Amino acid sequence: MTAPLHLGVRAHDFGRLPLPELTGKLSRYRFSHIQLAVHKSFPESVPALTALSPGTAAYFGEAFRQAGVRIAVLGCYVNIVDPDPVKRQLALNAFSTHLRLARDFGASLVGTETGSVGKGYTAENFTEEAFRQVAVSVQALVAEAERFGVTVGIEAGINHPLHTAQLAHRLLTLIPSNNLQIILDCANLMTADNYRQQDAVIGEALELLGDRIAVLHLKDFTVNDGQIGIVPVGQGLLHFAPLLQYIKYKRPHIQGILESTPEEYMQGSIDFLQRLYDEV
Repeated sequence: MTAPLHLGVRAHDFGRLPLPELTGKLSRYRFSHIQLAVHKSFPESVPALTALSPGTAAYFGEAFRQAGVRIAVLGCYVNIVDPDPVKRQLALNAFSTHLRLARDFGASLVGTETGSVGKGYTAENFTEEAFRQVAVSVQALVAEAERFGVTVGIEAGINHPLHTAQLAHRLLTLIPSNNLQIILDCANLMTADNYRQQDAVIGEALELLGDRIAVLHLKDFTVNDGQIGIVPVGQGLLHFAPLLQYIKYKRPHIQGILESTPEEYMQGSIDFLQRLYDEV
């Protein structure tokens, strides 16, 4: 018997809602899990990222547990390659706070992208030096994660120092700890130059990263005037079939998280993914 498709959503894609309203919506769309960035969804509860307390974690963790929703990814969006060493250390401290409290939230994985060594798009992100800084920062975070028995989830993305599946694989080879896993978002690997070969790009990512993929981000894209634009799932050009085949046959029950799909498109996107999952 085929395992069911487990879909979730980033909580902040609903905007800022009172907690009961958010859990109500999650129930309505039958999401089994979420990615929760507390400071994005509930900024009043997080005056600073390092100000999170065990009480904050227990409060939100219990609310989602009672609603039947797991926190698949505790989101901590920080720049772990900030060129300013003081700011970079603050980012690592914030992430470490999330690692320490993950279990109080009922989560086991804390996730982030790598950030940027400059403002926005910069060619400096594509240097060996930038990759090395990713490795140094991630190594420190993984050591902390091992202490608390939780996992660091790193997401690769175009314009970041970790911008290909090959570099993500290289990071996993450098840091072989099982407390380091990948959050795979294939839309993040697409460029105006490679999207026509996306089956090869997606296939390579799944092959290289394999069982070190912890969760999948599911979002869609279009290309306009040579620029990638993000659109609701099912409205764009991403080939979801290989991802759903991977979920269904290689990693049954792995969690998929809808991303950048506004609520008015959400049910259509859920139906699209479920239909495709049943077909593959």
